[in-house]
Order: sequence, then C-alpha cells, then structure tokens
Amino acid sequence: MDFNLKKLTSDAGVFFTRAVQFTEEKLGSAEKTELDAHLENLIARADCTKNWTEKIFRQTEVLLQPNPIDHTGARIEEFFYEKLDKKIPSRTTNGELLGQYMLDAAKDFGPGTPYGSTLITVGEYQSRLGGAEREFLQTSAINFLTPLRNFLEGDWRTISKERRLLENRRLDLDICKARVKKAKQAEAKAAAEPDFQETRPRNYVLSASASAAEQELRVAQTEFDRQAEVTRLLLEGISSTHVNHLRCLHEFVEAQATYYAQCHQYMQELQKELSSANSDTYPNSFASNANPSTSATCPSPVSSATLPGVSPPCLASTSTPGIAREPSGPLKIQDVQQPSTGHRKAKVLYDYDAHDTSELSLLADELITVYTVPGMDPDWLVGERGNQKGKVPVTYLELLS
Repeated sequence: MDFNLKKLTSDAGVFFTRAVQFTEEKLGSAEKTELDAHLENLIARADCTKNWTEKIFRQTEVLLQPNPIDHTGARIEEFFYEKLDKKIPSRTTNGELLGQYMLDAAKDFGPGTPYGSTLITVGEYQSRLGGAEREFLQTSAINFLTPLRNFLEGDWRTISKERRLLENRRLDLDICKARVKKAKQAEAKAAAEPDFQETRPRNYVLSASASAAEQELRVAQTEFDRQAEVTRLLLEGISSTHVNHLRCLHEFVEAQATYYAQCHQYMQELQKELSSANSDTYPNSFASNANPSTSATCPSPVSSATLPGVSPPCLASTSTPGIAREPSGPLKIQDVQQPSTGHRKAKVLYDYDAHDTSELSLLADELITVYTVPGMDPDWLVGERGNQKGKVPVTYLELLS
C-alpha cells in the first residue's frame, strides 16, 4: 500500500510538471522542442486520414441503413452481438417485409381475383428486391465498413496512444532542458561572485546539480528519439492503409453496381409480367403500357428567361379506358367556328412553341380566348388571339371566370 501511494504521488507530480510546461509553452514563456518536418507531415496526413475515414464510415452506415431506430432495432441488435462476439443474424429487409404483406393480403382478397393475383406477382418481386438489398448490405458491411471500422478502432487507437506518449516524452525533454539551463545560469552566477571561502561548498553543489540535470537531459533525449522513431514507423503505415481502403472502395462500388443491376432487371421483368397479365385481363385498358411512348406527351421546354427553374408540365393522357386517343388528333382548325356560348378567357402560364400549323404558339402571361369543340381531346382547347387560331394544351393555361 505504501508503494502504491508513493507511485501515485510520483505520477501526480509528473503530471503536474508536464501541465505547467504545457501551459508555459502556450503562453510563450517556455521553449518548445519542434518535431522534424517529415514527422509533422506524417502526423497531419494521419489526422486527415482519420477524420475523413470516420466521416465516410458514418455516412456509409447512414446510406446502407437510413433509419437505425426501425422496427428491427437494428443498431441496438448489432451492438449486443458485437459485444457478445457472435455473428449478426440476417435480418428481414423492408422490401422483403413489403413483399410478405402483399402475399398475405392476396390470400385475403383471393389469389384468383385480378387484384389478388397482381399482389402476388408484385409481392414476389418485392421479396426479390429485398433479398438483393440484403445481399448488398452484407457484402458492403464485410468488404467496406469492416475495414474502415478496424482502422478507426484498431490502428488509429494505437497511433493515438503512441502520439500521446511522444508528446509526454517531448514535455519531459523540454522540462530537462529548462532545468539544465537554469542550473547553468545559477552556476555561472556563482562563479562570477567573489571567491570567498564560504561560497566554495555552494559552488560544488551547483556544479553537481548541473551535472545531474545534464544526465537527465541525455536520458530524456534518448527516450524522446526512440518514441519519435516508433511513432514515425506507425504513421508511415498510413500509406498501406490507403491502399487497403482503395481496394475496399472498389469492392463497395462493384457490390453497389451489382445491386442496382439486379433491381433494374427485376423491375423490367415485373413490368413485362404486369403488362402481359393486364393485356390478357383488360385488353384495352392498359394499351398505353405496351407502348410507353404514347402514354404521355410532354411539350417543348419552357423558356428559362420566363420561368427560371420551372419545368413545363407533362400532358398526361386522361382518355377513358378502352379508347386510344392522340393528343393532337386530326382536326382542321380553319373549319372550327367559335361557339356562341362556352368560350372563356385564359391566362397563359408558360411559353409554348407550336409543333405544327394546327397549334397556336403561346407567350407567358398573355390572355387568349379558349373553347372546346365536340370530339376534341380533353387535354387540348382551341385558342384564339386576334385573327390567329390553333390548338393549345390545357396544362399551359389558367382558365379565368
């Protein structure tokens, strides 16, 4: 117990002395031993590596698992399994859970009904998408997240420990330098005094004190040099860390590309199955799905000078099921007469360039007269401006009362 108390007292004294030296260095009242330029560059590079590795690691976790506090309690579960040093079990992804819900719903609605059979088809593909996501998460965690975590929790902790030890050795070295300087100053001052008989013992004491301080300085310098070499070797290992992380980054991108390719393939297959099933059940209702190019017509872009940052609306087909309509069907505008009733004023919202002679070009904020005629596509109106007449898209207009 007495030995431990002495050690504790000694450690407290060393800590206090180092704290005093560090404070005096910050205040500029004490000299500080500077590290060589190469070691300083290695330290700066290591700090940069640690900071960005930590940010990339955290953000990758967010990318792979956006909602850590979900119904599975994922992060908490991972924490306990890591502490128990056991393999984390494979969890159900949100896509797989959605697919299971759809399959269960199909049982209640009836697998033979159109809605039930479609739920089964979509649910199976959602399960496949979820399985692909689960495989991607596992691959990314093993090949990318784990090496980054190992660096932060392993190599970096070792480097930080050795750097703290190097800083303590530097403080001890500067303390010894200050003691030697102080002892020499006292010895020089005593030597300059009159050489009386009574001052000689004190001179011997000062000389012995200076010799002891110089011996401590040599020991401190040796320990500092040894620790600087150890720290330098560890910091130079950062280059191999970059090489390892580069390889892991390539593997992460490969896993990501594979995952998105699988998702694209599954969605194409699902669209084909749905299109085929719908065409068999409702031959005319889903005709637009077989030819996506006719499902919607998007006019030419809006002038950026008129509405910067605003995209033009898309003219979606609102035709009734079973009737295939063209948004700009055959219509001789010159033969159309303005009805006696039913015409209204409309304000133009966006610039519009006519695609043919049957259409009327528009300028944003102008007022025109519009009306409809029997048999005309409901997405279009006949617009008049003075003696000019032509078809105009409804979505580009604000009808006024």
